[in-house]
Amino acid sequence: MRQLVIAATAGALFGVGLAVSRMTDPTVVLGFLDLAGAFDATLLFVFAGAVCVTVLAFRGILRRPRPVFAGSFQVPTYQAIDRPLLAGAALFGIGWGLAGYCPGPALVSLAAGIDSAIVFGVAMLAGIVLHRVTSGGRRARRVGSAREASR
Repeated sequence: MRQLVIAATAGALFGVGLAVSRMTDPTVVLGFLDLAGAFDATLLFVFAGAVCVTVLAFRGILRRPRPVFAGSFQVPTYQAIDRPLLAGAALFGIGWGLAGYCPGPALVSLAAGIDSAIVFGVAMLAGIVLHRVTSGGRRARRVGSAREASR
C-alpha cells in the first residue's frame, strides 16, 4: 500500500508539473516545434529546468546506497543504439509532432477530460498492443542496478 501511495503522489506531482508548464496543451507544444512559423519558446524553459535539476541531482542521488522508497535503483543498462531504438524514437517524434502530445501529458489531458487526448490515447494503446504482438511480449531493454550501470 505504501508503494501505491508513493507512486500516486509522484504521478500527481508530475501531472501538476505538466499542467503548470502547459505541456498538456498541444497548441503550445506544436508552437514550440514550429521553428519556421509561430514559434513559442516557452517550453524551452521547461526543458532547461529539467536539465538543470538532472545535472545537479542525478549523480548525487545515484551515489546513495539505495533510493529512499525502494530496495534498489532500477536503471537501464542496455546501451546499444540499434534499429528498434531509432525506429521507436522516430515514431515517437512523428506522433508528438503530429498530435502535440506525448504519453505523460496525454494521460493528464485524458484525466482532465480533454477530448483531443482521446484520439491520442487510443492510438497510443494501439501502438502498445502492436508492439506486444510483434515482440512476443518480451521486454525490449534490460534493467539493472545503478552500480551495474556505472561500470
